[in-house]
Amino acid sequence: MQYFDTHAHYYDSRFSEETEGGAYPLLDALFAGDVSGIVNVATSPQNYDETIAQAMRYPKMYTALGIHPSDCQYLEGKLDHYMAQLYTYLTTPENKVVALGEIGLDYHYDDTDQGRQFTFLHAQLELAEQLHLPVVIHDRDAHGDIMNILGQHPHVRGVMHSFSGSAEMAKILIRRDFYISFSGVITFKGARKTVEVAAMLPHDRVLIETDCPYLAPTPHRGKLNHSGHLVYTNQALASAMGISPEECATLTTQNAHTFFSLSE
Repeated sequence: MQYFDTHAHYYDSRFSEETEGGAYPLLDALFAGDVSGIVNVATSPQNYDETIAQAMRYPKMYTALGIHPSDCQYLEGKLDHYMAQLYTYLTTPENKVVALGEIGLDYHYDDTDQGRQFTFLHAQLELAEQLHLPVVIHDRDAHGDIMNILGQHPHVRGVMHSFSGSAEMAKILIRRDFYISFSGVITFKGARKTVEVAAMLPHDRVLIETDCPYLAPTPHRGKLNHSGHLVYTNQALASAMGISPEECATLTTQNAHTFFSLSE
């Protein structure tokens, strides 16, 4: 079976700290094995270049570039500067860009500046609409506001990464031409709600991801995650959907190609 990892962060320092030789030997082995594609997702101007450099090394590695809600709070320049910079990166063909992201809202931390997160999210959604790019949405403890803001940008399509919302939220997103992506969380013991959502989704709207080096699935929970662990997420999703793991791997790979507008 071949798996397509729709959301990874291989530039993260954990790979150099916890993997012998860093990310590249690992990626060499993964692409030589059962990984058919990876989208390397940037979170800040500080990691755009490394995200792109890694993708340039592998024919089946692509990039998504954007400003994460938690990162936007630590950028000192003006919004216009960062949007102009992002525009340049997104429109450079050599950068292998397939989406704008990771963007969204994150209310998990006490120092959250919701106003700044709103401003950056709206600006990036407008840029995505201008460039006809899909978006990769991060939503942590912010379901209501995320849905409200996405509703203000009805022409933007995207994927809700590492989905943690309700079945009703998923239904609304599907009607808005969004995809739903499942991470290793679907394998966790307490993931009953996520499993229930997966069971009711249209098969042509589901994706799998690692969010590596984070969210390692059971039985590797708490350890360094990588695309080789997609086998566990795929098995859990297949079980929830009532199909075989082989069917699920094929389905989610086809869906990734469709969503990111990639050739087979």
